[in-house]
Amino acid sequence: MSVGVAVAQPGHSADLFATTRELEVLSQFGTPYSVLDFVAAGTGTERLWGVEGGPELVWPTSPADDALPAAGWLGEDPETRIPVFASIVPDDAAEVLLSHHTGSWKPIGVVGSISGERLGSVWRSDDGSVFLPFDPDEVQANLLSERYRDVLRSDSRDWRHFAMRAYYRVRALLPKSVQIWLRRRYAPLQARSAFPRWPVETGLHDLWAFVYSLLESILGEPVPRIAAWPNGASWALVLTHDVESSTGLRAMDALLEVERAEGFRSSWNFVPRRDYEVSAERIQSLVTDGFEVGVHGLHHDGRDLESLETLQTRLPGMRDAAVQWDAVGFRAPSTHRDWELMPLLGFDYDSSYPDTDPFEPQGGGCCSWLPFFNDGMVELPPTMTQDHTLFVILRHRGERAWVEKAEFLRSRGGMALLVTHPDYLTDPAFLDAYRRFLARFADDAGAWKALPREVSAWWRRRADSRLAWTGSHWRVLGPAAGEARVEYAHTDHEWLEVLGWEAAKAPRVAGVKPAQISMVTD
Repeated sequence: MSVGVAVAQPGHSADLFATTRELEVLSQFGTPYSVLDFVAAGTGTERLWGVEGGPELVWPTSPADDALPAAGWLGEDPETRIPVFASIVPDDAAEVLLSHHTGSWKPIGVVGSISGERLGSVWRSDDGSVFLPFDPDEVQANLLSERYRDVLRSDSRDWRHFAMRAYYRVRALLPKSVQIWLRRRYAPLQARSAFPRWPVETGLHDLWAFVYSLLESILGEPVPRIAAWPNGASWALVLTHDVESSTGLRAMDALLEVERAEGFRSSWNFVPRRDYEVSAERIQSLVTDGFEVGVHGLHHDGRDLESLETLQTRLPGMRDAAVQWDAVGFRAPSTHRDWELMPLLGFDYDSSYPDTDPFEPQGGGCCSWLPFFNDGMVELPPTMTQDHTLFVILRHRGERAWVEKAEFLRSRGGMALLVTHPDYLTDPAFLDAYRRFLARFADDAGAWKALPREVSAWWRRRADSRLAWTGSHWRVLGPAAGEARVEYAHTDHEWLEVLGWEAAKAPRVAGVKPAQISMVTD
């Protein structure tokens, strides 16, 4: 979604929408809505509306937590279809659910399976209401948490997963040169992953664009939200390093010099029990100079999160290092991760969930180029190809791939979070590529060049803030007031047009005021 021009919306004195249930897809963007204490017994659906008697968004009640989602796609064009990994209501069941709602309904968009089977449909009523055969919050949660991987693994054609597991079980027994040779041979197959696509997967953000198109059609006017970045920034550029060995520790100064010269500061993640010991003086020097320090597992063997028992054994050592270094951030070695265990680490933020990365031991990704929450932990997804993958495995000789991804993220208002290793940037050609990449964006006035801990703190302030109508415009109230700004999603109804529906022509109910649910005051 691109950002529209903020304009006043006359007539609003309360929340824009009323719903029968909290909707995280709205909450994360700060769009004003209220939840009514209302239960439509026996309907099996949830509702959202903007005006009494006006069009509604309808979706099925959330399934049980243990329900295995289906792998579906909204739309038939492979270039524009939206991934829907969720419990999907088939058409015959949808007709029964919609019999409890007024209007004449007809299917307008197909949700199909990977093999092309019709799983369900998006329906539209003659009054402009829309029924989704899935819970949008379930779709979002299954993408962010990578639960979709369980669905894809159930497909016998997902042989890549098993081949990669076999490789990493014998990896320690192989010479380094053999490891690299095998990974280079395997990389072209990994890069062709059907989902998430690499180097860019837009599916989750396309879902948000689709939902906001629906909201705009229901409201009949642009929908406000809290912009992603503070103080007028249009995107974020975040630099991080993982120090994997004593070689990397010795090579730090070259990277520090490059970053200082271009006006950047970064985060350095150290391993507490490795073949090196980072001194208190080194930590203090980094922090004093405006850099950040984080924790990178305990031994760098990829086993910290393999089970609850292992985590409980290792966590005291990682927490001791966090206290000693005043570290609030964590990244798992080789980005090994577990959605349920990650919040137990006790860190302010984690940065182990790439947006899309088929080359890591745990291939996949959260599909987001914005931060998000996993319980009480902020997740900062790495969104740029790691240096070892780019230069050693894929054998790129320059920074072009980094630049292209960063330019894309800038165009979409995302976060370009780069993971590099001083262990590998010892090659002068690689270090020069890193220097040129930084120089390209050093003077970008729209980039928020932030430390990870700053991004996490901002994301918490933003989440604790809300939009309020002043009588002439929307303003942000709460911890982010004064640094946050209001934006409007400029949807152009592109996703509704994919479904063959011109949303701008959706009927509006004349003479009915927006739902007066709970007044928001300064």
